[in-house]
Amino acid sequence: MPKGIEIRDAHFPGRAPIDAYGNGGFRFADMSHRGSILCLPSGIYGWDKVENDPLTVADLERVLDEAGDIEVLLVGTGSQIRPLSAELRAALKDKRIISDPMSTGAAVRTFNVMLAESRAVAAALIAV
Repeated sequence: MPKGIEIRDAHFPGRAPIDAYGNGGFRFADMSHRGSILCLPSGIYGWDKVENDPLTVADLERVLDEAGDIEVLLVGTGSQIRPLSAELRAALKDKRIISDPMSTGAAVRTFNVMLAESRAVAAALIAV
């Protein structure tokens, strides 16, 4: 029996540079995504975060699950740089992940450079 439309979490299965950002979303791999994203070794995922929401350990659970493949996590905190909580920094450090909060634009540019260098980088990018 047909199921109708199947709604799934947004996911791009692979690593890709971010081609553009702004207007509330991102473009990568000839696709566009409205909203925030997580760029991980396993792929690019839609991420339910908006600017000015505090980031929690639970928000980055998927990042922590892939910790063995990530050395650096770039956190694009929106249009302004916002520090990560002590709890979040500790959880990342415990998994040997260096965290670097910065504006989303700076995080996109840095992610693309590090990805091109084949570095073990991930990014949590809040849409602007």
